[in-house]
Amino acid sequence: MQDYDGDIRRLMDAAARTEIVRAPRQHLHTFGVTKLHYYIVTEPSYRELVPGAVEAVIREGDVAAQRPAVVTPTYMAHLEGFGEDAYRYFTDLARKYGSNSPGLLYQYANEPGEMSIVEGTAQAVAERISKQLGQDGNSLAAVIKGVDELWDVSLLKFIFEYTLASLAGNLGDLQSIRLLDPEPNLGVPRAAVQRIDALFREAEQGGDPAELKRELDRWELFDYYQDRFLNLFRRKRG
Repeated sequence: MQDYDGDIRRLMDAAARTEIVRAPRQHLHTFGVTKLHYYIVTEPSYRELVPGAVEAVIREGDVAAQRPAVVTPTYMAHLEGFGEDAYRYFTDLARKYGSNSPGLLYQYANEPGEMSIVEGTAQAVAERISKQLGQDGNSLAAVIKGVDELWDVSLLKFIFEYTLASLAGNLGDLQSIRLLDPEPNLGVPRAAVQRIDALFREAEQGGDPAELKRELDRWELFDYYQDRFLNLFRRKRG
């Protein structure tokens, strides 16, 4: 237990020491993929072994954020990879707000790039990169002053804060075209029906129906779409 508590404190400390020097000038796209370039600048972990050295480590990479998916507590409870406590939490959300109360699920993929070591303090280097990005007019780049041995925690803190800042705008966009409204007769958000229809079109054009089946199960809608789903296989045999 002591080791676990110590690890948690270490992670929390890294997050507290992380500073977002420059956030992207645009929020996450509501209806498409957002690709962000990041610079994580840290003091090297070996600095105490090299007295007098004033250096900073720069890690570059890209984070690709998929289009936010509309989900509900019921949907989340059918996703794999969560622990027992998480499923209890989804059940509690369903009880409080309704099993089909809409929310957004964001999915990210990190693509690490180059790492370099340059002269200067981490703060000075981060500010220099930020200034250059401003001059270049790059609106989808971030500069993060992080912790060398836990730089990925610093990246996660940035992703969390950036997602939170984008949430209201994304929800507003979806509400403006009524994609969060319940679909008549089904009760699930209209965005879910659009997603299912898109997966049906992909399967009808020769795509793998496995993801379609998983999506129907997550929304507990397989019985409703069963005939349409089975027709995919009847067409193939015909």
